[in-house]
Amino acid sequence: MNVPFLDLKAPYLELQDEIDSAVSRVLASGWYIGGPEVEAFERNWAEYCQADFCVGVGNGLDALVLSLKACGIGPGDGVIVPSNTYIATWLAVSQVGGIIQPVEPDPRTHNITPQAIEAAIDQQTRAILPVHLYGQPAEIDRIADLAEAYGLKLIEDAAQAHGARCRDRRIGSHGDAVCWSFYPGKNLGALGDAGAVTTNNEAVAEQVRLLRNYGSGEKYVNRAKGANSRLDPLQAAILGVKLKWLDQWTARRQNAARVYLAHLSPAKRVMALPEVPDWADPVWHLFVVTAHDRQALQDHLSSKGIGTLIHYPIPPHKQEAYADLGLSPDGYPIASRLAEQVLSLPIGPHLSQSELSRVCEACGDHE
Repeated sequence: MNVPFLDLKAPYLELQDEIDSAVSRVLASGWYIGGPEVEAFERNWAEYCQADFCVGVGNGLDALVLSLKACGIGPGDGVIVPSNTYIATWLAVSQVGGIIQPVEPDPRTHNITPQAIEAAIDQQTRAILPVHLYGQPAEIDRIADLAEAYGLKLIEDAAQAHGARCRDRRIGSHGDAVCWSFYPGKNLGALGDAGAVTTNNEAVAEQVRLLRNYGSGEKYVNRAKGANSRLDPLQAAILGVKLKWLDQWTARRQNAARVYLAHLSPAKRVMALPEVPDWADPVWHLFVVTAHDRQALQDHLSSKGIGTLIHYPIPPHKQEAYADLGLSPDGYPIASRLAEQVLSLPIGPHLSQSELSRVCEACGDHE
């Protein structure tokens, strides 16, 4: 039995009739930009996230860029970001001309903490951009308190955290803007690129709405230098179908994580398992272990037909794209160590119990 890292076709096959019907409805409607499908998803996603507003955009990176701009972050403004994240978090700051201020994560949770953030705040800092990495929330309520105390904007990268909770409150409205990706591999994934911004701030929502559409709220009247980044009605309709299943699919992911945590304990001699604070309710977008000899573990699992991935093999400060910042390769040792040790095991709503057992057995017999 081969165990794929993630089966992207399975969600479609489970919901094929509903998705095909939604797509046909859009094709027959004549609304191919904006329209009722986008508006319906925006309402439903805002409600799900316990937010007042949702604005659909083209993808997750655009959600970050437009949110930073809508919050007034621009050239010369310092933005605190994790040293351990996908490079899109940094790219968004670069695209608005901001100054990247990396902060090392807690090595146990891989997320940045309020304490580390506060230590990094200086006179340049204008915003905090935490990431809810792997589907585990950062301590966002405390980070929000910190942002308010220092008069900073708070923009959340929630690209992996659909449905996650911090102290029983869903991610989606703690910050000035919360940025979502619906890339196909996400917990709530479209069948192409898609993204959104949720917020309780009407002015931020209105500004993102303006910026996503060439800076125009009225045809041929451009109030700002905007972009073309609109949520496609086809993707909105597909997301609307999948949203009804998100909690059930999340429960399946959480069950898989419980199985891993219970059965991989004997393998601690070769790997460290994820740690979850008692205030966090993760949605397990990824199940990431840190392996003492990652290559050996990955090769062993591959030999058993088990797919794995590395999130992420090169931290942003070591990427050629950021060579111009002159950051020392040794300047962020936690991010560097994680990049050398992390390994993502298969997890998803369509991972069967037999597949889970096979992964656990394979990890257990690795010496």
